[in-house]
Amino acid sequence: MSFADYLILFGGMGLVTYLPRALPLLYLAHKQLPQWLIDWLGLIPVAILGALIAPSLFTDTTTRSLAFGKLELLVAIPALLFSLKTRSLGGTVLVGMLLYWLGSMIY
Repeated sequence: MSFADYLILFGGMGLVTYLPRALPLLYLAHKQLPQWLIDWLGLIPVAILGALIAPSLFTDTTTRSLAFGKLELLVAIPALLFSLKTRSLGGTVLVGMLLYWLGSMIY
């Protein structure tokens, strides 16, 4: 491929990446959305985070089966309780890291 082909390729990839994000933003910028839609859209980051974290907590990648005794899950439960009690992101990360470190020494 020539340099011009690479420029066209990168430009096309940028356009395909940018347009699906920009068009709804431009269309909805001056419109008032219903409250139920705003509330529903607020749940999307939580759902994505849950979908990313759940496989590492509940499955064993070597055997491809459910594993409820994994260290990650055992550490995630007290870290979740800490986060619900304190609402501190930094504290939750530190508690989770400390518990994981201690658990890896024992488990």
